[in-house]
Amino acid sequence: MLGRVKCAVAGFMGGIMAGGSSGGGCNPGSELPMKFPYMRPEFLGLSPDEIECSADHTARPIVILRETRRLPWATGYAEVINAGKSALNEDQACCELVIARRRPMSYCPPSTPTKTPTAKRRNSLPNGEGLGLRSDHNKLGEDSEGLVFHYWALFDGHAGSGAAVVASRLMQHHIACQLQAVIEILRNLSSLPPTVLGEEPDTNPYLQGNPPGPHRSLTRAASLRGASGAPGSPCNTPPPPRFYTEKKIQHESLVIGAIENAFKEMDAQIEREKQVFHITGGCTALTVVYLLGKLYVGNAGDSRAIIIRSNEIIPMSTEFTPESERQRLQFLGFMQPHLLGNEFTHLEFPRRVQRKEVGKRMLYRDFTMNGWAYKTIEEEDLKFPLIYGEGKKARVLATIGVTRGLGDHDLKVHDSNIYIKPFMSCCPEVKVYDLAQCEHGADDVLVMATDGLWDVLSNQEVAESVTTFLANCAPDDLHRYTMAAQDLVMRARGVLRDRGWRITNERLGSGDDISAFIIPLMYGNHQP
Repeated sequence: MLGRVKCAVAGFMGGIMAGGSSGGGCNPGSELPMKFPYMRPEFLGLSPDEIECSADHTARPIVILRETRRLPWATGYAEVINAGKSALNEDQACCELVIARRRPMSYCPPSTPTKTPTAKRRNSLPNGEGLGLRSDHNKLGEDSEGLVFHYWALFDGHAGSGAAVVASRLMQHHIACQLQAVIEILRNLSSLPPTVLGEEPDTNPYLQGNPPGPHRSLTRAASLRGASGAPGSPCNTPPPPRFYTEKKIQHESLVIGAIENAFKEMDAQIEREKQVFHITGGCTALTVVYLLGKLYVGNAGDSRAIIIRSNEIIPMSTEFTPESERQRLQFLGFMQPHLLGNEFTHLEFPRRVQRKEVGKRMLYRDFTMNGWAYKTIEEEDLKFPLIYGEGKKARVLATIGVTRGLGDHDLKVHDSNIYIKPFMSCCPEVKVYDLAQCEHGADDVLVMATDGLWDVLSNQEVAESVTTFLANCAPDDLHRYTMAAQDLVMRARGVLRDRGWRITNERLGSGDDISAFIIPLMYGNHQP
């Protein structure tokens, strides 16, 4: 177990210990074909030589968009590789306009979906000209085939780039697949979604809670008593109102549910296809969907998104780490102790318990507690804690530093048969931002980036950097957001000096991969 701790501490910048991609002795799948080849985001348009140059761990050049009009809304993007932590850049990014098509509900994209024609994918201008989304031909984000949505995503891989590459290619298709089942409902914003598909909501107050149609009936007991409204009763007055009413589900809840299910389907596909393809490691996932006037930000992992609006910072995601999800993880360990392999304890102590402390009273807490209390130490408490370490050094089962993401199905605790995946959730938290709540200016943006940025810069520092940079650019310059993304990544990477990469005040810069989108919100106000 001591060796596992050393691995966890030594690899704290990387998310998981080196060599974890094989899952603690499982077949690494090296003889299987790749699902998708490694590459940088397609919208960057890099040649193989440029990809090789961008992977210089010493120079760490910052890669940006050469053609701003390749991305919707003049979105800015910049990235940089790590300082030698992994051979490849394990971050992946995607930005597209996607159509959720009207198809039978059984439709799902094939394992390798047909690629969107290049002309359609790359000509998506800020006003939507590239896909014929002019406001006079488009109502409520529709086209003749279905609903159109804007999509941005970042995937931060660990123990290899395989899962991140697969998710960057396929996640948008899973979201479209989930949305197509509710297209007709989303098109009709004037009526709430029906509880049962194909049935109109029943507004009769006397029948709330009853099944609609000719099958409504009183209970057998009420009928035998000759209750009002029952056959043969003295009068046919309607029955009294029920004491409960049907829940009113809003349209945005259907979009949230579609995104949540898409994450689960993406994770399940990675698990299935690991049997036939070489898909390494796992990845965190941060997605943004713009649909029908609202931004839906889905996060599973420790990447982050914030909105900067009129010098106000609005957090749009929550990081999921061993510390932030302590109680969920401890509860799972308490309810299913076999997952701990008789080597870990779900309890938390301020430090590792020593044998000489058995019988003494020591501070502890479990999944029911936010505070601390004392308990008498027993032999059972000498096991290694489920969550160990603090901050970026905190680890689940001495192995991994994030608690939500995709993949990692084969990952095990080093030199054991204890799987990590039961504690790794693929379910995202989805937050909603209604762009109609205010008129956004040219400097109002959404910043989304992998943890390589947020490890060294706070929300306030990022907001000040972006706001200051944009203030010095012409408001009608479409390159301003790409330049702002480049400046932001440069601030987080820092400058290479004798003592490593340094940022302001001689602080350590980020040695991790960094990827960042800067999305101007003003275009969302003018979308149909």
